[in-house]
Amino acid sequence: MPPVPTSRPTSHPIVPVLALMFNALVWGCSWWPFRQLQAQGLHPLWATVMVYVVAVTSIGLVRPQAFSQLARTPTLWILVVASGCTNAAFNWAVSIGDVVRVVLLFYLMPLWTVLLARVLLHEPLTPMAGIRVVGALVGAGIVLWPEGRGLSWDALPYPRALPDWLGVAGGFSFALNNVMLRREAARPQEGRALAMFTGGVVVSATLAATLSSQGMAPWPPALTGWWAMVALVLAAVFILSNLSLQYGAARLPANVTSVVMLSEVVFASVSAVALGGGRLTVPLVMGGALIIGAALLAASQGGNH
Repeated sequence: MPPVPTSRPTSHPIVPVLALMFNALVWGCSWWPFRQLQAQGLHPLWATVMVYVVAVTSIGLVRPQAFSQLARTPTLWILVVASGCTNAAFNWAVSIGDVVRVVLLFYLMPLWTVLLARVLLHEPLTPMAGIRVVGALVGAGIVLWPEGRGLSWDALPYPRALPDWLGVAGGFSFALNNVMLRREAARPQEGRALAMFTGGVVVSATLAATLSSQGMAPWPPALTGWWAMVALVLAAVFILSNLSLQYGAARLPANVTSVVMLSEVVFASVSAVALGGGRLTVPLVMGGALIIGAALLAASQGGNH
């Protein structure tokens, strides 16, 4: 998942808003092509590697100085790890789990952002931040509560399945990614972008190779025209999506950008229910409302109060 860049407000926001919504649409529906590739034998981690190799190559051709920036800036490698974990966890989770559930757990970001901003940016813990944390925790508890278990010790709400763990881990990594971007805001943009795309290659490739060598995931199948075409188109769409994010977020206030990006939850939910990638239940809707409410509260407060 791409981060939220710094903003430059504009008096004509409709095009930037549409650009951000396109980005949200791409990420909200990205689960479907990843599942199609998986059905052809290409694990989502290997698919992620292919997508981001194209992105890294593109940046290298247009901004070759970005490689030297990354090489001589150790703190950018935290971005490599954070962004890489975000994309690997999210793409893997939505490929194997209930898409609606995964996306909601991913959007526990306000909880993690409050804690990480305190540790890394030394931002104070305020009453409004506490409200966001409580809202996100209660929402997560409702989403994770096992169906039909009632009130018992064995029904404690914690991630039990791999997609749940990946969704939570992806959201934590995304929060770390955004906090580090704020910390490294003075760095050149191309260096930060290369760090994030490099992470998508390095982390996903490391995980994929480890799983494949242990027989827990298949190695990439022999190249065929169909899945190669899908992978290349997906890479091109992700690059266009990232450019749309950069364009929109640079022209809107950061809190507006955060609110618009929440439309990803809507796109993911609608596409998942329509195409059989997830289902809506009463607990999911209730817990999701609290999680999204916490995110909206963070956006309305600029994420810092």
